[in-house]
Amino acid sequence: METETSGCDLGDARLNRRLGSMLTALAERPGKSLPTAFQDWSNTKAAYRFFANGNVSEDKILEGNFSASRLRFQATTGPILILQDTTEFSFTRTAPEKIGFTKTSTGRKEKDGRFRQHTLCGLLRHARTC
Repeated sequence: METETSGCDLGDARLNRRLGSMLTALAERPGKSLPTAFQDWSNTKAAYRFFANGNVSEDKILEGNFSASRLRFQATTGPILILQDTTEFSFTRTAPEKIGFTKTSTGRKEKDGRFRQHTLCGLLRHARTC
């Protein structure tokens, strides 16, 4: 984790250390909510305070990852794979036009044997991983 955060400068050494400890906790429990990942109220509250801090931004957090990725690119002589992924954020809404239509899906089978159709709404996120 230290390699990924060494290029981050959040303007305060305590914030930089907190970022490292938060990333470690999140990496140990991927996909879990913040309270589950941080295990207790004091660490969870510290994480919420961290995200609310005006010096903390997505760009500043990602600086370290970009810097570490740049070093990995420079250190290799072989091919580099850049993988892309699409993540779907789906939300239940009675008016899909308010959030965005993603697709129509086939749901469960009804009593008459036909499949129930429903509209999915939400957002599509396209991410690249190097």
